[in-house]
Amino acid sequence: MNNQKLWQHYQDWLYYHESLGLYVDVSRMRLEDDFLATMQPKFTRAFQDMEALEAGAIANPDENRMVGHYWLRAPELAPAGLGQDISDSVVQIEAFATDIHSGAIRPPHAPKFTDILFIGIGGSALGPQFVAEALSPDFPPLATHFIDNTDPSGIDRVLHRLQDALNRTLVIVATKSGGTPETRNGMVEVKHAYQQQGLYFARYAVAVTMQDSKLDEMQRAENWLASFPMFDWVGGRTSEMSAVGLLSAALIGIDIRAMLAGAKIMDEATRIHDIKRNPAALLALSWYHAGHGKGEKDMVVLAYKDSLLLFSRYLQQLVMESLGKELDLDGNIVHQGITVYGNKGSTDQHAYVQQLREGVMNFFITFIEVLEDRQGASIEVEPDATTGDFLSGFMQGTREALYESERDSITVTINRVDAQTVGALIALYERAVGFYGSLVHINAYHQPGVEAGKKVACTLLVLQRDILTTLRAANHPLSLAQLAEKVGASEQIEIVYKIVRHLAANQRGITLQGNLAKPTELIVCYH
Repeated sequence: MNNQKLWQHYQDWLYYHESLGLYVDVSRMRLEDDFLATMQPKFTRAFQDMEALEAGAIANPDENRMVGHYWLRAPELAPAGLGQDISDSVVQIEAFATDIHSGAIRPPHAPKFTDILFIGIGGSALGPQFVAEALSPDFPPLATHFIDNTDPSGIDRVLHRLQDALNRTLVIVATKSGGTPETRNGMVEVKHAYQQQGLYFARYAVAVTMQDSKLDEMQRAENWLASFPMFDWVGGRTSEMSAVGLLSAALIGIDIRAMLAGAKIMDEATRIHDIKRNPAALLALSWYHAGHGKGEKDMVVLAYKDSLLLFSRYLQQLVMESLGKELDLDGNIVHQGITVYGNKGSTDQHAYVQQLREGVMNFFITFIEVLEDRQGASIEVEPDATTGDFLSGFMQGTREALYESERDSITVTINRVDAQTVGALIALYERAVGFYGSLVHINAYHQPGVEAGKKVACTLLVLQRDILTTLRAANHPLSLAQLAEKVGASEQIEIVYKIVRHLAANQRGITLQGNLAKPTELIVCYH
């Protein structure tokens, strides 16, 4: 396509939302109107599916629940009885944040809280992390720290950094059921750290959970500072506009009403039943075209702004957990999904853009462009050129170079990174994922693979307890084969070996004798 035709193609496919100052450019995805026409029946169904979702249809039959994250920014659209709960939760969050900032709610041994320790997992941590990285003021009223894994050394690192500030640190524990092992483990470790300093954990703790969950029962019994609702119809990866994300955002000084407003404006824009006038539909159309509706190409996300560093990680979970499914809605094996990875520009031009331009053509790019360089004027680092000009030039140059090598790209452009545009970006990709799920006929709102992994982990922990009980009762060393037989796991001897190896490495009363390079010859001792 020559330059003049390419310029016309750009104008034909460019989307612009005036009030958000947001552009979506899919002109470098080699889309044509005839493909658009063939996809129209699928999009007609996708638009209908989305309307049913927002009207309260059961979208997750595995758990017999609705999926209503769109109601979080439009309570008036929620089914009867839910809208007031949504509105009340936002008011409750704002009031709590005001009381924390003013010192009306304060720790027992300090005039004010100065830090937040957020304990969560998956979307219940990644959303708040992304928003904090993108929008936190340079000098927030509270510094934010996260425990988002059950890694002991990772937990230690956070707690060591907070050691002298623990008596003025507010702990937020976010888990829908209260039984998520990673979050529970983090809470138990943190609670122990408070006890070690002679601090009563409940006077520092806030719960974000479902009513009557295990965590809700605990916080009521121990009289925690506060509890905020998680709704059954909001999944972790779409929970940023709920108390999961809004609470920590409000506490660090982010305008949560602006975030909600940006998401609501984008939701309205993505309800339009015209693909070219609907930015989320354009994204879903492009994803489908790139991977032939089978996820044959990866999505590489390059955000050209340091504050959007975590956006690719946020999208990685949103897209891959939603779309990575073995079965379609009819029970056919389809192995759907889109692999997402990325970092930030122009850093990645010195990392993997070399392969993107000249290596395997198994991807398409999403550029995230921010027009405003900084607040205020910039100095010139060369005649008529600022650092922001270089950043923009690197992005445009990379986009053109990749297109010349037949590498396709999408560009999403915003005026600036602020609460409204971040809310809009989150809503844009939530809707695009929903549309794409309909296009490829899968359920984007459940996660059977994640649940399967949790069940296996629980089974292995039961096996570990059996191993320890057996070794304690044996009073003499056992070979690996003998141990596996005694715990009824002869067919899982490799798992037994890995369990005892881990226990031995952590001084859990077990030693391994023999040649470590020959596991079958090892003797397991308990002392």
